[in-house]
Amino acid sequence: MRVEIDLMRHGEPVGGKRYRGDRIDDPLSERGWAQMRERVAAQESAGKANWTKIVSSPLIRCRAFAEALAAERGLPLLIDANLRERGFGRWEGLSHREVKEEFMADYLAYKADPVNRMPEGGEGMDAFFSRVTTALAKHASAGEAGGKILIIGHAVVIRVAAVWALKAQPIATHYVDTEYACLLRLRWRDGQPSLVELLNG
Repeated sequence: MRVEIDLMRHGEPVGGKRYRGDRIDDPLSERGWAQMRERVAAQESAGKANWTKIVSSPLIRCRAFAEALAAERGLPLLIDANLRERGFGRWEGLSHREVKEEFMADYLAYKADPVNRMPEGGEGMDAFFSRVTTALAKHASAGEAGGKILIIGHAVVIRVAAVWALKAQPIATHYVDTEYACLLRLRWRDGQPSLVELLNG
């Protein structure tokens, strides 16, 4: 059975770039909505917006757009808590500059080893990788043959999906670029994912 999976990152949230993780629930800014609309329009122009179902993280920066798009297209929508962002513990709500100022030692340790050196209260990579890939496999397996699922999610969720499809080690998530409203396309065939393309910019 072959199923296509498109994973789109949310657009820019209100408040700009900062560590939001799985607890800070800022809505999309006007620019964020526009970024996601532009990505969908580009897929429509390319004849690749033939989604049959939408799945979303429960966080508002993903869910609001997913609800709007599902309503416009008359598509089923599923909210999956296992697709929420990786938790960043006590860094959540802080900008990168603020983290560097307040937690420089922790920040340097994380940058040197993002798999094992999360900030206090953060979610370990092994647990995060497992919950995301288990959810992705579940949705792919439940998809109809020839169907196409759109998943609205987060930066690190999409990085995990790319690394999972490439059968690389979790450390590789640190080297995948995921801009606002980027789109990762996977193909699920015979119980295995493969990476088709990653669209940034």
